[in-house]
Amino acid sequence: MSDDTLASRTEAVRDRYRSTLGAVPSGVEERLRLAQEFGRLPTEEAIAALRHIVLTDSPLGARVQQLVHFGQLLALGRAHPARIHAQGALHAGAGIADLIGVAETALITAGVPAYALGTEIIAELLPPEEGAVAL
Repeated sequence: MSDDTLASRTEAVRDRYRSTLGAVPSGVEERLRLAQEFGRLPTEEAIAALRHIVLTDSPLGARVQQLVHFGQLLALGRAHPARIHAQGALHAGAGIADLIGVAETALITAGVPAYALGTEIIAELLPPEEGAVAL
């Protein structure tokens, strides 16, 4: 496969992540680097295609689908991917109040650790308060 074809196919994978999440997560960039290096780009293309179908061709719609992902990841205690999907939810039109609702649901279904993780992630998404001092 030519370098141009490989670069084009890799960029197409990145574009799928950009369309659903608004950005390409660093972990995806790492996987793409390995896939290119070891001739495994078809695996990443298949993952990206499946994710794209599930996230964009769902009866839930992109906003709700991202919120569901956020909540499930909170319940699993998966901080990094939960952050990615919180951003993805905002990219898909959700608001901070929606994220708070998901964190509160996680409190009921998965307990205080899930809720605490959710509120931590949401707080990171808020603009800093004027005059606030970081400790």
